[in-house]
Amino acid sequence: MRKSRFSDDQIIGILKEHAAGIAVADICRKHGISDATFYTWRTRFGGMEASDAKKLKALIRAVTCH
Repeated sequence: MRKSRFSDDQIIGILKEHAAGIAVADICRKHGISDATFYTWRTRFGGMEASDAKKLKALIRAVTCH
């Protein structure tokens, strides 16, 4: 699987920009991502804080190692 250009913390920051009222099209243009990528991220990370994303990643890593 290809490594993302953005860390989980950066993705959450981008989603918070949208929560602050910036239009999706403007966010996508600013960060060089597609609308589809934005909405995929929103589905995956919506409502999370950075610490939640780290816990999720650690849990996934623990499950896939066994």
